[in-house]
Amino acid sequence: MAVPHVLIFPLPLQGPVNCMLKLSELLCLHQEIHVTFINTEYIHQCLLNYTNVLIRFAKYPNFKFVTVPDGLPEDNPRNGDQIGKIIEAKEAKIPLLYFDTISPCAIWTYLAVPKLIEDGEIPFKGNDLDALVNSVSGMEGVMRRRDLPSYCRATDLDIPIIQHVIKKGKHIVQAQALILNTFEALEGPILSQFRALCPNIYAIRPLHTQMKAKLASQSLPTIGSLATMSKAQFLEFWYGLVNSKTNFLWVQRPGSIIGLEDDDINVPMELVESTKERGCIVSWAPQEEVLAHPSIGGFLTHCGWNSTLESIVEGVPMICWPYFVDQQVNSRYVGEVGKLGLDMKDVCDRATIERMVIQVMDVKKIEFLERAKQMSNLAIASVGEGGASYQDLERLIEDIRLMRI
Repeated sequence: MAVPHVLIFPLPLQGPVNCMLKLSELLCLHQEIHVTFINTEYIHQCLLNYTNVLIRFAKYPNFKFVTVPDGLPEDNPRNGDQIGKIIEAKEAKIPLLYFDTISPCAIWTYLAVPKLIEDGEIPFKGNDLDALVNSVSGMEGVMRRRDLPSYCRATDLDIPIIQHVIKKGKHIVQAQALILNTFEALEGPILSQFRALCPNIYAIRPLHTQMKAKLASQSLPTIGSLATMSKAQFLEFWYGLVNSKTNFLWVQRPGSIIGLEDDDINVPMELVESTKERGCIVSWAPQEEVLAHPSIGGFLTHCGWNSTLESIVEGVPMICWPYFVDQQVNSRYVGEVGKLGLDMKDVCDRATIERMVIQVMDVKKIEFLERAKQMSNLAIASVGEGGASYQDLERLIEDIRLMRI
């Protein structure tokens, strides 16, 4: 029998690449499976500059990197607005497993876009963003207009992102199998919806906890890897954090604050002095390690799905400020369905930020911590031997090994 060879080609962005590297490592633990990981040259250089990825994978002789150009000049910005410029891959006549690293609840909403259009729910009629949406099966009574992906607020349905989502949905349903970035206890009802669409489902998350299990023998605000904020938004957030009287560690990615220079003298001195008393601002921190620290009582996040799952695993309640696309769906799921934190979308002035930080860190602290701990236990159990995610991963590996997908 031929040795199975898995080709992994992630969307060339930090979140999907990190997630698929974790999956690659899990596959490489089974030496009878060969893995080739394709990166764009730009992303691969970033990995070499800022991570120990070569050392990490040196112990796997059955793994190799391959790089390809992304077709963009070196000085072209690499952010969420540029995704559509990447040349789409051609279909190949080999077994196709579709692994979208965003949340299944967001993917399911993407798949509902044609139905939303058919039922006249988008473009929106009127300005009531709290009106309920009824065309996303399984999320009736939960999803509001403001919780739909950001592109659903467009008035022109012919914009590239909406056409891309519709096309993407057709590709998903053509896959032989779907690998989903979640676990049964978190999104069971959504997984049931997917199984009606594609019976061969592997729900294998949380991947970083899978790695810990497999290799066991051997108020943190952040600005996401693609997100940016204006200087005015930055100051509102800063005032809100300081006014909450809560200690905080704030990770600000370089270049994430538009219009703010490193030596900006227009930052109010009162903010600087108050931060010295109870805060710390850094350009980078090891997020998984920080979330695991017992002193962290809350996570103010854009609600990217990788960060959301990391917070869930560590039992840290969240304040969700979604930036774009799937994050609007994720934040609603965290706040309304999971009861794992607060959904802070659209209105994010200093008073709102202060109020929500106080709610999570003081007023409802016990309630949120208990619920977060409960879900954390379920997440950890899912990747333990016999757990649902553990079994799905083992089934995925066996199906690849026998090439029977």
